[in-house]
Amino acid sequence: MKSLTPSPKQSHLLIVEDEPAIRAALRKYFHGFGYEVDCASELEEAEALITTIHYDLVIADLRLTWSFAVEGLEILRFIRQHSRETQVIVLSAHTGAEIQESAEALGAAAFISKPAPLPVIAEVVARLLEGHPA
Repeated sequence: MKSLTPSPKQSHLLIVEDEPAIRAALRKYFHGFGYEVDCASELEEAEALITTIHYDLVIADLRLTWSFAVEGLEILRFIRQHSRETQVIVLSAHTGAEIQESAEALGAAAFISKPAPLPVIAEVVARLLEGHPA
Protein backbone atom coordinates (compact mmCIF):
# COMPACT_ATOMS: atom_id res chain seq x y z
CA MET A 1 0.00 0.00 0.00
CA LYS A 2 1.28 3.43 -0.92
CA SER A 3 2.20 5.79 1.90
CA LEU A 4 0.41 9.10 1.95
CA THR A 5 2.52 12.17 1.43
CA PRO A 6 1.49 15.72 0.63
CA SER A 7 1.82 16.82 -2.95
CA PRO A 8 4.52 19.43 -3.73
CA LYS A 9 2.00 22.19 -3.16
CA GLN A 10 -0.11 21.88 -0.06
CA SER A 11 -3.34 20.23 -1.16
CA HIS A 12 -6.61 21.54 0.20
CA LEU A 13 -9.25 18.93 1.07
CA LEU A 14 -12.92 19.28 1.96
CA ILE A 15 -14.59 16.52 3.95
CA VAL A 16 -18.39 16.46 3.75
CA GLU A 17 -19.61 14.05 6.42
CA ASP A 18 -22.44 14.35 8.94
CA GLU A 19 -21.07 11.73 11.34
CA PRO A 20 -18.89 13.69 13.83
CA ALA A 21 -16.55 10.78 14.66
CA ILE A 22 -15.83 9.99 11.00
CA ARG A 23 -15.42 13.67 10.12
CA ALA A 24 -12.99 14.21 13.01
CA ALA A 25 -10.98 11.08 12.20
CA LEU A 26 -10.60 12.04 8.54
CA ARG A 27 -9.66 15.62 9.42
CA LYS A 28 -7.04 14.59 11.96
CA TYR A 29 -5.58 11.88 9.72
CA PHE A 30 -5.11 14.07 6.64
CA HIS A 31 -4.06 17.13 8.63
CA GLY A 32 -1.33 14.95 10.19
CA PHE A 33 0.11 14.46 6.70
CA GLY A 34 0.26 18.20 6.06
CA TYR A 35 -2.93 18.64 4.08
CA GLU A 36 -5.09 21.68 4.65
CA VAL A 37 -8.48 20.26 5.65
CA ASP A 38 -11.91 21.87 5.96
CA CYS A 39 -15.03 20.04 7.03
CA ALA A 40 -18.76 20.41 6.47
CA SER A 41 -21.51 18.42 8.15
CA GLU A 42 -24.32 19.34 5.77
CA LEU A 43 -24.93 20.25 2.16
CA GLU A 44 -25.47 23.98 2.67
CA GLU A 45 -22.26 24.32 4.66
CA ALA A 46 -20.32 22.46 1.95
CA GLU A 47 -21.81 24.64 -0.79
CA ALA A 48 -20.82 27.81 1.07
CA LEU A 49 -17.22 26.60 1.37
CA ILE A 50 -17.02 25.46 -2.26
CA THR A 51 -18.16 28.85 -3.54
CA THR A 52 -15.40 30.67 -1.65
CA ILE A 53 -12.47 28.21 -1.55
CA HIS A 54 -10.81 26.08 -4.24
CA TYR A 55 -10.43 22.48 -3.14
CA ASP A 56 -8.09 20.02 -4.78
CA LEU A 57 -10.18 17.11 -3.53
CA VAL A 58 -13.51 16.56 -1.81
CA ILE A 59 -14.41 13.46 0.19
CA ALA A 60 -18.22 13.40 0.36
CA ASP A 61 -20.65 11.11 2.11
CA LEU A 62 -23.74 10.50 -0.01
CA ARG A 63 -26.20 10.33 2.85
CA LEU A 64 -26.19 13.43 5.01
CA THR A 65 -28.50 14.13 7.93
CA TRP A 66 -30.68 11.07 7.35
CA SER A 67 -31.71 12.06 3.85
CA PHE A 68 -31.65 9.77 0.85
CA ALA A 69 -28.64 9.65 -1.46
CA VAL A 70 -30.06 12.48 -3.59
CA GLU A 71 -28.46 15.03 -1.26
CA GLY A 72 -25.01 13.52 -1.78
CA LEU A 73 -25.51 13.48 -5.51
CA GLU A 74 -26.49 17.14 -5.26
CA ILE A 75 -23.06 17.97 -3.81
CA LEU A 76 -21.46 16.32 -6.86
CA ARG A 77 -23.58 18.48 -9.17
CA PHE A 78 -22.65 21.59 -7.19
CA ILE A 79 -18.92 20.80 -7.25
CA ARG A 80 -19.00 20.29 -11.02
CA GLN A 81 -20.76 23.64 -11.51
CA HIS A 82 -17.98 25.40 -9.60
CA SER A 83 -14.86 23.42 -10.47
CA ARG A 84 -14.04 20.89 -13.14
CA GLU A 85 -10.58 20.26 -11.63
CA THR A 86 -11.65 19.26 -8.13
CA GLN A 87 -11.35 15.51 -7.60
CA VAL A 88 -14.26 13.90 -5.72
CA ILE A 89 -14.27 10.73 -3.69
CA VAL A 90 -17.66 9.41 -2.62
CA LEU A 91 -17.54 7.69 0.75
CA SER A 92 -20.80 5.89 1.45
CA ALA A 93 -22.42 2.92 3.13
CA HIS A 94 -24.96 2.95 0.29
CA THR A 95 -23.17 0.95 -2.36
CA GLY A 96 -25.82 -0.07 -4.83
CA ALA A 97 -24.74 -0.18 -8.46
CA GLU A 98 -27.28 2.49 -9.43
CA ILE A 99 -26.00 4.97 -6.85
CA GLN A 100 -22.39 4.28 -7.77
CA GLU A 101 -23.10 4.71 -11.48
CA SER A 102 -24.95 7.97 -10.82
CA ALA A 103 -22.04 9.28 -8.76
CA GLU A 104 -19.54 8.37 -11.47
CA ALA A 105 -21.75 9.96 -14.15
CA LEU A 106 -21.68 13.18 -12.12
CA GLY A 107 -17.89 13.17 -11.99
CA ALA A 108 -16.92 11.18 -8.90
CA ALA A 109 -13.37 9.93 -9.44
CA ALA A 110 -13.74 7.16 -6.86
CA PHE A 111 -16.42 5.44 -4.80
CA ILE A 112 -15.34 3.93 -1.47
CA SER A 113 -17.68 1.81 0.64
CA LYS A 114 -17.98 2.49 4.36
CA PRO A 115 -16.50 1.43 6.59
CA ALA A 116 -13.10 1.82 5.00
CA PRO A 117 -9.75 1.95 6.80
CA LEU A 118 -8.07 5.36 6.72
CA PRO A 119 -5.00 4.02 4.85
CA VAL A 120 -7.28 2.76 2.05
CA ILE A 121 -8.92 6.18 1.72
CA ALA A 122 -5.48 7.83 1.90
CA GLU A 123 -4.15 5.68 -0.93
CA VAL A 124 -7.01 6.79 -3.20
CA VAL A 125 -6.48 10.44 -2.18
CA ALA A 126 -2.76 10.24 -2.95
CA ARG A 127 -3.33 8.61 -6.35
CA LEU A 128 -5.91 11.19 -7.41
CA LEU A 129 -3.83 14.15 -6.26
CA GLU A 130 -0.85 12.78 -8.20
CA GLY A 131 -3.02 12.67 -11.32
CA HIS A 132 -3.48 8.91 -11.43
CA PRO A 133 -6.82 7.11 -11.65
CA ALA A 134 -8.20 5.70 -8.43
